[in-house]
Amino acid sequence: MDETVRFESKRVSGKMVHKAIETIVAFANTEGGHLVLGMEDFKKAQGDDRLFGIQENPEAVDELRRKIEHGITPALDGVGWRTIPCILRDGTEGALVVVEVPKSTMAHSVVEDGTWKRLERGNREMTAKEVNELCFARGVISAETETVPVPFELLDNDYWKTFCQIRKLTTGDICDRMFRIGLAKKINDDLQPTRAAVLLFAEDPSGIMACKASIRIFHYTGIHIEHGPVPNLIKNPKTISGPLIRQIEDAYDYVLNEIADGLRLAASGFETVHRYPTRVIKEAITNAVIHRDYHINRDIHIRIFDNRIEVESPGLFPGSIKPETLLTAGSLSRNSLIVTHLRDFPFPPNIDAGEGVRMMFSTMKAVGLYPPMYSTRPFLQQDGVMVVLLNEERPPIWEQVSDWLDRNQIITNADLCKIANIDTLAASRLFTKWVTKNMLIPDKSRGKRGTRYYKPGLAVDRLSFILLSDHEDNKKINDEISYDDE
Repeated sequence: MDETVRFESKRVSGKMVHKAIETIVAFANTEGGHLVLGMEDFKKAQGDDRLFGIQENPEAVDELRRKIEHGITPALDGVGWRTIPCILRDGTEGALVVVEVPKSTMAHSVVEDGTWKRLERGNREMTAKEVNELCFARGVISAETETVPVPFELLDNDYWKTFCQIRKLTTGDICDRMFRIGLAKKINDDLQPTRAAVLLFAEDPSGIMACKASIRIFHYTGIHIEHGPVPNLIKNPKTISGPLIRQIEDAYDYVLNEIADGLRLAASGFETVHRYPTRVIKEAITNAVIHRDYHINRDIHIRIFDNRIEVESPGLFPGSIKPETLLTAGSLSRNSLIVTHLRDFPFPPNIDAGEGVRMMFSTMKAVGLYPPMYSTRPFLQQDGVMVVLLNEERPPIWEQVSDWLDRNQIITNADLCKIANIDTLAASRLFTKWVTKNMLIPDKSRGKRGTRYYKPGLAVDRLSFILLSDHEDNKKINDEISYDDE
């Protein structure tokens, strides 16, 4: 393996520690990765000649451990160490150390040595602006807490009055009340509303903040966007603005209206009947509104096709949440002010119990449809999270395939033949269907016959596959790492 955005190897020396700690921080600040100690750079040696082992300088390995514990701010948790015995280049017995660095929920720096990010090859120190952007992307800081120079009287409307009645906020003017519940801050002895307050109560948040904080809904005929002089839109896009509680309700009502508007002749020539559970649609819209990154100047987009609904919100998942860990990662909110105060509106769209995504999966399963499919970069061209609700019956075999992938990360044609008791051709047809729907991503690095498939959002890391596999002996590890065609 050569150096990549998620992999680096180093011989062990005194000078190694400084660069290694930068690499570990860069991995944590980017997508995570593996640092192999005791192995020469790909450009300087090949095959077993790369294996020098940690025996060259075990003291440097100990120093690196100390640096990880005390030389990174804030402290970096979850770093794994794995010693792999092997036969070194000179024929003696030795070992490598694999340092596994998870993608962090925060932005880390090397003490007195800056903040680093990982590139395709090597590391680069981040600028102050990049560090700030990383903090927003990770959810370490949120745009909702920023103050905006908006007059309080623009927020003193029926939505605010109803909210005050429910919260029993009866004393003081609007400035004082918002200050007491965290929706206003003092700036040079003057109170200003936070962005969360404007989003929750303003009649037109996008207009008064000169930003994009609305929902745009597009209804297409067919299953793809056709770019050309005549777009395949059924009607002009709908823009929905207003306080967030109204945005959620209005967008939900509009989507239901569109998909319930009689039977429509699809591009395929067949009539389209949309069968999505309404509560799943509402949850997808609600999540897009309350968890989006309001630091990004972009609207939420909802796209309706003949065979699916797509809901795309600006910003990445907060913290270490990834598409493949949504059901197990627990609840993590980027916009806690918005989430907390939305609960106190009449008929709140969220109960803030951390069960919304699980409900979506279980409800879609109960009606026999495919589960919601989440994706983000690199499958989207910009920072965003998209959930796709497929208007298509789920075959029973998908449950077994999904379970297999959750346990093994990858699946091959041979695996599917065994799971489903079908022949190779039938398995290929199923894979083609799932790839077309972006439910699986093909990895063709082994050639067409050896194609492996994985779920969108799973960063394929060859070393991870090797380390996660059960091996009979350490020689097999040496052999697998040395295969160029893998």
